[in-house]
Amino acid sequence: MMRTSTSKQKKVLVCGAGGFIGSHLVKRLKKENFWVRGVDLKYPEYSKTQADEFILGDLRDPRFCQEIFDPHTKRVRPLGRLRSDPDSFDEVYQMAADMGGAGYIFTGSHDADVMRNSALININIVSYGQKAKIKKIFFPSSACIYPLYNQLDPDNPKCSEDSAYPAAPDSEYGWEKIFSERLYLAYFRNFRLDVRIARFHNVFGPEGAWEGGREKAPAAICRKVAQAQDGGEIEVWGDGKQTRSFLYIDECLTGVRKLMDSKDFHGPVNIGSEEMVTINQLVDMVIEISGKKLKVKHVKGPQGVRGRNSDNRLIRKKLGWEPKMKLKDGLKKTYKWIEQQVLQYVF
Repeated sequence: MMRTSTSKQKKVLVCGAGGFIGSHLVKRLKKENFWVRGVDLKYPEYSKTQADEFILGDLRDPRFCQEIFDPHTKRVRPLGRLRSDPDSFDEVYQMAADMGGAGYIFTGSHDADVMRNSALININIVSYGQKAKIKKIFFPSSACIYPLYNQLDPDNPKCSEDSAYPAAPDSEYGWEKIFSERLYLAYFRNFRLDVRIARFHNVFGPEGAWEGGREKAPAAICRKVAQAQDGGEIEVWGDGKQTRSFLYIDECLTGVRKLMDSKDFHGPVNIGSEEMVTINQLVDMVIEISGKKLKVKHVKGPQGVRGRNSDNRLIRKKLGWEPKMKLKDGLKKTYKWIEQQVLQYVF
């Protein structure tokens, strides 16, 4: 379905609108009365898109990206998809990336795809977006850019924005994010493109990947607990003493919108929770939410850094805001949704 925009509506492009964060962002923007064009290789998996217009296509393809941003140019090939042609987008959210949880990122098996796919997408988006005179663009970087040497102590990780260099991330995913941060900032310096960059810290919530290898720790633990019989056992990768903070999707989107609405703050800035927990504590929370009695068996598996936590001093200073939701409250909502998915498979 296509809905045309009104003169009062800001026009927004969401790249990666079929993914977890992107599909939630579309819903948020529609509540705020934006006209939204969504683009992705696929539609959202768990709910119908709320975008005014949704276009299926490959953002790694420069010709496709050119036509998404500037449909009035002479076509290299017929696009046959666009039903409305905004002169220029007021805001662009570049959420498209090749990504996943530890089981996808830290095995090493997907390194080439992760780097190539995401880099191609970002090069295309920023290049053709700048030529099309977009007004503002958001890029989601990641806490994975922070140096491994600052995250060896699970009790005292250092993840302040100014600690990113000398660069030494723990994965190729992190290296690609560093490259893309610098790419967007170069366009800011050379072309005055208004870029906004946030470093996400472990975003989770309903309608995210919960099986198949790309799921992150909260979803994986929720799935294992939901599938386990009361009195049974679940497996957890590593010793469970590694630390993390986790950010509920609604809080993430609030941070993104505040960054985009800020007058002149470009980032990079952390968007994450400062409620640091061990993986064992995360598991205990989910088991308590489930009401089951379960044993935990620690097994070998990819773990990432030993400690990571958001440092929110800069976001408090620049935006006067930081996430407030308690981890357990977000887990309750997420567990309930994942439990429903598991039950659908059982019955």
